[in-house]
Amino acid sequence: MMYWFYSLGLGAILVGGLPVFVAQAILRGKYRRGLPERLGRMPAWAGPVPPVWLHAVSVGEVMAATPLAHELAERRPDLPLLVSTVTDTGRNVAEQRLPAKQFVFFPVDFGWAVESALDRLRPRIVLLTETEIWPNFLRACGARGIPVVLINGRISPRSYPRYRRVRRLFARVLQGIRLFCMQTPEDAARVLDLGAPAERVHVVGNLKFDLAVTGDPQDGSAVRQMLGLPPSLPILVAGSTHRGEEAPVLGAFQAVRRAVPDLTLLLAPRHPERLAEVEGLLERGGLAWVRRSRLPASPAAPVILVDTMGELARLYAAGTVVYVGGSLVPIGGHNVLEPAAYARPVLFGPHMGNFAEMARFFLEQGAGIQVHDTDGLAAVILRLLQEPAAADRMGEAGRTIVDTHRGAGRRTVDLLEALL
Repeated sequence: MMYWFYSLGLGAILVGGLPVFVAQAILRGKYRRGLPERLGRMPAWAGPVPPVWLHAVSVGEVMAATPLAHELAERRPDLPLLVSTVTDTGRNVAEQRLPAKQFVFFPVDFGWAVESALDRLRPRIVLLTETEIWPNFLRACGARGIPVVLINGRISPRSYPRYRRVRRLFARVLQGIRLFCMQTPEDAARVLDLGAPAERVHVVGNLKFDLAVTGDPQDGSAVRQMLGLPPSLPILVAGSTHRGEEAPVLGAFQAVRRAVPDLTLLLAPRHPERLAEVEGLLERGGLAWVRRSRLPASPAAPVILVDTMGELARLYAAGTVVYVGGSLVPIGGHNVLEPAAYARPVLFGPHMGNFAEMARFFLEQGAGIQVHDTDGLAAVILRLLQEPAAADRMGEAGRTIVDTHRGAGRRTVDLLEALL
């Protein structure tokens, strides 16, 4: 009965959101790609060996899963990998980065759609990233004896109270997960409180620490050369910014340029469909800009607007100072490890709920500075530009955090071995 009501509610949400869905499909082309796959009608798995099915909803989850996918492929080359995503951008990045034999879009969580997908793909095991907990999908996997594992699992402080309101029902859903590989002790405590069986819950660390270990501080010169920028140019990188965040970043940038006239901004909105909106802000602010995809053929401008996918992690290497977005607005923050891997000083706002442990590490170890508004951001950027030794100390502290905490991919695969 619980699943019937859940499916009914999910249907009501989809029907209610249909006008938005249609508008997005027509105006922006979203969701049209792979529509049959989203309804469970994906190409059948053709390999002789059932695949390991790895699901990562979008770009961030795909990037986080990358070290695990390569670790698994190296240790078990006999097991083919199949990857699903929800977003188009996630699919594009997955196809570039993950060693999979087949890529599909994840089915909507109706019984008929997930049954069709499982019939066609015949996975031996399913790996769900972070908080991708879908009741009908888990139930269908359980009925077929397909083990499901939550990798890089987390229960954010923001979502935890909502789950607790339906804890009795949620506990039933969690029984469908064979193994919980959680990021932190706090995440493990939350999932245990929500009803996960204690013997299935393990703390392995955050896969994103592994993702960051490839960074080399010397990569900055190569990235600047790729962009056609001088090696000594002061550069502020603002990555994964959201609506309501570009305005204070641009305000801080303009304020600092009064003291450092050659400061250049690499601005990377989180969602590429907002590029035109951000260009409007730049135009109204009287700032010249150029899109990243036009470099180095076009001359550089004070603002470089990043319109390429899957490149931000490396672009951080070009920064003198880095601001990580989603944190001056109540989004929950984004990954501070990527710039830290290149020993770059990291700034972020007060809204870091999705990366609370990382933010705490960075603040405690002097690897990051939290800012609260335009003036605060401008003041810290200017100080770090004027005190390069302090910026270097911050960057090295961040790099030390990354090096100390890596290994989650290896620990996760160690646990998976018993189920493979």
